[in-house]
Amino acid sequence: MRILVAMSGGVDSSVVAGLLKEEGHEVIGVTMKLWEGDNGEMPETGCCTASDSEDARKVASSLDIPYYVLDYTSSFSKNVVNNFVSMYSQGLTPNPCIECNRSVKFDHFLDQAIKLGCEKVATGHYSKIINNKGTLELHRADFKEKDQSYVLHMLTEDKLSKVLFPLGTISKPKVRQIAAKLGLSTAFKKDSQDICFVGKGDYRKFVENRIDLYSSGNIVDIEGNIVGEHKGIHEFTVGQRKGLPGGLVDPRFVLEINPSTKNVVIGKKKQLEKDSFILKEVSFVNDIYYSDLMIQIRYNSDPIPCTITVLSNESLDVSLTIPTVGISPGQFGVLYSGTKLVGGGRIENRKKVKVLN
Repeated sequence: MRILVAMSGGVDSSVVAGLLKEEGHEVIGVTMKLWEGDNGEMPETGCCTASDSEDARKVASSLDIPYYVLDYTSSFSKNVVNNFVSMYSQGLTPNPCIECNRSVKFDHFLDQAIKLGCEKVATGHYSKIINNKGTLELHRADFKEKDQSYVLHMLTEDKLSKVLFPLGTISKPKVRQIAAKLGLSTAFKKDSQDICFVGKGDYRKFVENRIDLYSSGNIVDIEGNIVGEHKGIHEFTVGQRKGLPGGLVDPRFVLEINPSTKNVVIGKKKQLEKDSFILKEVSFVNDIYYSDLMIQIRYNSDPIPCTITVLSNESLDVSLTIPTVGISPGQFGVLYSGTKLVGGGRIENRKKVKVLN
């Protein structure tokens, strides 16, 4: 089988290419150029850097497979970077990795696979595809600490039929052992934790440099009293504690960000708790599923039992059995039933925090 492997220059995708080659498949490696510096070259910090591309090229050479770098900077800038800036300017918290998977990576990789005559696309994501009586399902990886199914919730069954996730049953230490055994130069390379287009810089400065915010405003308490000032709503996310006015008996957290008034509403941690919210832009892997549902509201958070009510084709009302903190508008809520990923969408508040005047 001819397989297109998305090679990021890290150990995971390198091992995917190596394993598939060992299995006898015809493997083609591809790195996406998604972001470029002022000189038009790949960045030097973050993920998807020039050095990452060079590492991917070295691995492809050692495996004796064809390797290409494809330029998708225009699509990435439009769909991911502009979205990132726009959402922060609206007081929302974006997730650029999910946005990249949703609107850039998989669509382009699948299109490129067709052009190169490949039957499948493979990535280094830790997730599993299970064939359940003829139905393809997306499941969590066997090793929960590395599970990445959350960032793949937008994949439909049709797309799953064209995708491979070879690392879904393998632990990270084992992946590194395989890489070392194959003699891959990425065997002990550290994983990147940075946003690729921000790198090690401050995302606030990145946003400020790309949009004229004029958004200085007030920090107010739940009663509407002004307790401080801020330079821009993009400096805050719901649930944030750092950077808020001090001198109060109890710690205060951001409860709401209002882009129209430019008020940042703060309160006690207990006031952060919510037991319901709306999911917008919803997609399902298979059919809508209602039984034994749990929802994950952040990449590394534990799932919470919930029930859902369908509001429209792309909108759900989510009710939690246990109130929780950390529900940030703009982030994604992903539904599971056991290890099976059901679907997901973008979080939106059902009700605004009521600020007394």
